[in-house]
Amino acid sequence: MSDQNHILVVDDDHEIRELLTDYLRDAGFKVFEASNGREMWRVVNKEPVNLIVLDLMLPEEDGLSLCREVRAQGDTPIIMLTAKGTLVDRIIGLEVGADDYLPKPFDPRELLARIKVILRRTRTDTDKAAADEFAYISFEGWRLDTHARQMFSPDGVIVSLGSSDYMVLRALLEHPNRPLSREFLIEHVYGKDSHAMDRSIDVCISRLRHHLELDSRNPSIIRTVRNAGYMLASQVKHEK
Repeated sequence: MSDQNHILVVDDDHEIRELLTDYLRDAGFKVFEASNGREMWRVVNKEPVNLIVLDLMLPEEDGLSLCREVRAQGDTPIIMLTAKGTLVDRIIGLEVGADDYLPKPFDPRELLARIKVILRRTRTDTDKAAADEFAYISFEGWRLDTHARQMFSPDGVIVSLGSSDYMVLRALLEHPNRPLSREFLIEHVYGKDSHAMDRSIDVCISRLRHHLELDSRNPSIIRTVRNAGYMLASQVKHEK
């Protein structure tokens, strides 16, 4: 894993940045560091980055805005760090596209464990996409590219999906017209040993509805089934 993955640590606290950089390098990763958004983009545009550890409270442009911008451009996994550990703050971080959220102070060993879980999941997703028998999945005028993990709208607009959103959508597409429980989706997306909240799945669904539905408050494609979970109400077509 360590020979293949590069981590970018973005934090304006020099001591925390240095601690994490040294710790992750000792764990075998190649680590880049940045103290603000400008430095972050300088690294992202120059180096292959497999995961970003991103602090919420940054000078100039905050972590939420940067997370939103990264997610708009691709699916690079993001772990948010913040001194604000409330449920609301965590939900906001997830809503803008973060894959995980860790409140300060934290044990670097926990961060390392979460990084490994996300990278393992990302690698598995990539391997599955490369071996996928069907390159495209179509539904309701939308077309999902399973290799690039991008959606094409009925108008041809390209929508990039974060890792969690993609996994939720794939689960729904693999079981169309069948309710899937939050527990099933959490295990499918985050793994059996995950401590993810039910709300994490709700946030993924909310983002997907924002892309797919004409009225996300009255969804017709991804429906909520009371006491059962979520269901993709559509015919699905697989294409090679």
